[in-house]
Amino acid sequence: MEGTPHPIPRTVEEVFNDFKGRRAGLIKALTAEVDKFYQQCDPEKENLCLYGLPNETWEVNLPVEEVPPELPEPALGINFARDGMQEKDWLSLVAVHSDSWLLAVAFYFGARFGFGKNERKRLFQMINDLPTIFEVVTGNVKQPKEQSANHNSSGKSKSSAKVSRQSEPPSKMVKMSPPSKDEDESGEEDEEDDEQGATCGACGDSYGADEFWICCDICERWFHGKCVKITPAKAEHIKQYKCPSCSSKRARV
Repeated sequence: MEGTPHPIPRTVEEVFNDFKGRRAGLIKALTAEVDKFYQQCDPEKENLCLYGLPNETWEVNLPVEEVPPELPEPALGINFARDGMQEKDWLSLVAVHSDSWLLAVAFYFGARFGFGKNERKRLFQMINDLPTIFEVVTGNVKQPKEQSANHNSSGKSKSSAKVSRQSEPPSKMVKMSPPSKDEDESGEEDEEDDEQGATCGACGDSYGADEFWICCDICERWFHGKCVKITPAKAEHIKQYKCPSCSSKRARV
């Protein structure tokens, strides 16, 4: 719900700027101003929504009354789940819905003003270059890799890329740490779809260069070896590593 009218974006650049402004407001609500946001999401109130505004602000408000609404509406009733979940899980859930809403608004404008295939593709690429709100809120921001296709050798498989040790050739097959910034600059890079945020999937701590890490071949998340009880010596004999979560899922099936 937006009390103050904002200019309607009509070009790809204008829609992207609108997206960035709304995104900045939502990130502010879920990080820097999270205490204020938490207090406004009173479960005793009616269905509430979190709105990001183009001027990089946010507001918690009731949904608009007009049907159909002028713009796609955010997730309804975010306040009801506040006290039934851990705060970080609740914020992550709101972040995911906020990401979905931002895309809906951006492509609503694209459809309304007749964006063609190339314009829609360019808009998505511009949006996709930014971390999602979920990634920012959870600290799981993926580090961008530029020109990875130029540096990756054609014979380097996904498996060997993920299991290589920084100081040893890929054939050693020891699963080690997530790629560092130095590796990116020197050209020793993994494929873009293998790259994960530098936080442990078990404990959530950040990457440390002096620690042993291992990547799950199923969900492609990174873990401290100590958190999943895998040593470097044991990793050398693992052809396909499955983290505890993925192993338990398969067992239930």
